[in-house]
Amino acid sequence: MSEREMTGNLFLLAKATNSKAKLSEKRRKEVEIIERICAGDDHAFSQFYSHFAPLVHGILLARLPRDEVADIVQEVFMSAFANLHNLRDTTAGGSWLAMIARNRAAEFYRNGKPTEELAENLQSRPVPTSEALEVLTVIRSLPDAYRETLVLRLVEGMTGPEISEQTGLTADSVRVNLHRGMKLLRQKLGIEE
Repeated sequence: MSEREMTGNLFLLAKATNSKAKLSEKRRKEVEIIERICAGDDHAFSQFYSHFAPLVHGILLARLPRDEVADIVQEVFMSAFANLHNLRDTTAGGSWLAMIARNRAAEFYRNGKPTEELAENLQSRPVPTSEALEVLTVIRSLPDAYRETLVLRLVEGMTGPEISEQTGLTADSVRVNLHRGMKLLRQKLGIEE
């Protein structure tokens, strides 16, 4: 291997190590919170909730009816609290919660609520519409990968690196999903680029 190739490899290694150092501070905080919860610190769970609530809310909002999201967010965190001691990799708190949220969303549809037949003389009220609800409806019609990353970015305000770090997706996957998802969203909304 030439000296030039070795220098290039060292540069890439240093760059990768440097970017890991930036993310690892946040991860260290997450690990500390998880360890405190497992040690019985109830206050730590409120920090855990505050830190990960936007992630869970965004994932569920991308998949469920809006009026069901808040309740299921609570169910996800109750499940996490009950099972946090089973988490083998404390650095994977975000991706573990994301998996629980996705499973709860699937469960919601699998265990569909029983329906009741409505009376024929029932008058319907006009449903308020807004631009945001229209956009959310269009986002929900997109493929899963685009839907989730778009809601986390546009609704929850998470950055690409935050989405990557908390969901366990690679930064490149998030970037591609956001780019392709925004392109499809613009097409479906009739917005010219």
